[in-house]
Amino acid sequence: MTTRRQFAQSVLGTAALASLGLPLSARAQGQNFETASILVGFPPGGTTDALSRRIADKLRGGYAANVLVDNRPGAGGQIAITNLKNSNPDGRTLLLTPSSMLSVYPFTYSKLPYTLDDVAPVSVACFFSMGFGVGPAVPASVKTVKDFLAWAKANPDKATYGSPAPGSIPHLTAALLARMSKTDLRHVAYRGSAPAVNDLLGGQISAMCSPVGDYLPHLKSGRLRLLATSGPERAPFTPDVPTLKEQGYNIAVREWYGFFLPGKATAEVRRRAAAYLKPALGSQDVIDSLAQVGMEVRSSTPDELAAWLKADAEQWRGIVKEIGFSADS
Repeated sequence: MTTRRQFAQSVLGTAALASLGLPLSARAQGQNFETASILVGFPPGGTTDALSRRIADKLRGGYAANVLVDNRPGAGGQIAITNLKNSNPDGRTLLLTPSSMLSVYPFTYSKLPYTLDDVAPVSVACFFSMGFGVGPAVPASVKTVKDFLAWAKANPDKATYGSPAPGSIPHLTAALLARMSKTDLRHVAYRGSAPAVNDLLGGQISAMCSPVGDYLPHLKSGRLRLLATSGPERAPFTPDVPTLKEQGYNIAVREWYGFFLPGKATAEVRRRAAAYLKPALGSQDVIDSLAQVGMEVRSSTPDELAAWLKADAEQWRGIVKEIGFSADS
């Protein structure tokens, strides 16, 4: 099975222009500028960076003569978004970002260097659910979320769960579960999924809430047990694992990656970018690679992404208020 690291390190050859499946007029229109870039708010080597490089390969020679990836890490993705905000809105600069920087951060940070008006939605790239799982610190008799919460109440000194970062969607999802079930779960924040997985495997923490893909390499061996997924329906990569909602907890959340242009980009510039992204995201090698890390590829129109972002922001506004979390504290 391909790991996140293997996916991040793999390299695709440049896609043939014909594989875009676009009419000649659209292909010609793509040559309005020599170089375009995709901003990424994380260092090279991660999943976001790897996905952006795959798509850059697919866009090269069509959307622009050359398409580069511009890594602007820092402040949890805020630096890249700010850079997009200040970019020319002619289509030369795209941003690929996880949704939480736009749907969650406005409600967890008292001040941000951008607003939703500073970005123009173009296309979603993929969706993924969170998984709530346990490791060897939890008895084998714990098979459901209800079982775990009962065990946690009986063993308060062991009632811990990890997440990739404080204020991340996995953290907030598990915090909402704890609040709904009136269970005192102690959050252990990590800098990324990898160290959280290592500690879960080692028994230093009892449970973890993290993207489903983090569990996939460990499920067949039985070293980790996935108790639930967070989406509105079961994740296609773990069809035997029930959702939180199926188990009686009214939680249905997913995260997604999306492509954006500067907020002042015209509707025509946004439509043109989406037209090139659709066949790039529909490439079978992209779909297969993302499936290995638990992500469902999907493209969209700019209006569809705008609607998803608006709905997500409203949902997370309510969740953050209910939990009472602040990234400033």
